[in-house]
Amino acid sequence: MVTTAAALRLAFFGTPDFAVPSLRAVIESRHEVVALVSQPDRPKGRGHKLQPTPTKQVAADAGLHVLQPARIKDEEFLAAFRDLRVDLGIVAAYGKILPDALLAIPPMGMINVHASLLPAYRGAAPVHRAVIDGRLETGVTIMRVVRELDAGPMLAKARRPIGHDETSVDVEKGLADIGAGLLLEVVEQMAAGLAREEPQDDAQATYAGKIVREEGLISWTLPAAAIHNRVRGLQPWPLVSVRLEGQRYLLHRTNAGGGDPDAAAPGTIVDAAGDRLVVATGEGLLQILQLQPEGRRVLTSREFLAGYRIRPSMQFEP
Repeated sequence: MVTTAAALRLAFFGTPDFAVPSLRAVIESRHEVVALVSQPDRPKGRGHKLQPTPTKQVAADAGLHVLQPARIKDEEFLAAFRDLRVDLGIVAAYGKILPDALLAIPPMGMINVHASLLPAYRGAAPVHRAVIDGRLETGVTIMRVVRELDAGPMLAKARRPIGHDETSVDVEKGLADIGAGLLLEVVEQMAAGLAREEPQDDAQATYAGKIVREEGLISWTLPAAAIHNRVRGLQPWPLVSVRLEGQRYLLHRTNAGGGDPDAAAPGTIVDAAGDRLVVATGEGLLQILQLQPEGRRVLTSREFLAGYRIRPSMQFEP
């Protein structure tokens, strides 16, 4: 959009990889990003060393002022934010609920890049839940931030298909790029006074709760398609975990095929040759393509079968 509207002073709230394309987009735009607000750095790796958040690294490379409050409600942070004289706040996976006192500071309010087609999948894990549910389509919504979780009026939407074998990591990366472009369009519309808001239909809202470790435990009595969707959706964490002969394995890639499990009990290996590691489920067969013995690297099914004594009739546990 070509516009003669004045450039805006922006503050960007975001922490993980999903927020990086949007942050880069506004940094490279004609508008002025005066600060990044990120969650505090966390220890990672075997050495438990503090690692900068993905957005902080981008901000540092661009010479941006960075704020990482431990408590976003603290008056010290709110005062520092007021001093920035921001016109508009942008949120993309910041990771915490923003208090009313903060939302009231920017004259133009705050907008959010949300990874679903609202009002579906409000909440912390919209991409994971859409993949787990076997959805064929998702998208990005730019909305105004309000007190209620992901319930603000919508400013723009963009759709994206979900491939049969795509993981939540694949889908989230695609949505992050789509969201960055859509965000710039909305910011320009707001700068020009042309933005139009559409209220959400609360009656159609669904909730995408935070992923918990226990969801990685599956029952082989589930249909193969449901297990396949769980494997795709629980990435990069916690991953679906199963046991065979007392050893724990993490499933990274699978394929849900048709076929008759020949009355084999759910969890029974029905084919274990070459690159075919096929398991009976409650409905249909599941082919395991990549798996990871606990504490070791990820193996293809061919590598796994070449290095382990696996035979048909052996049975996976949950």
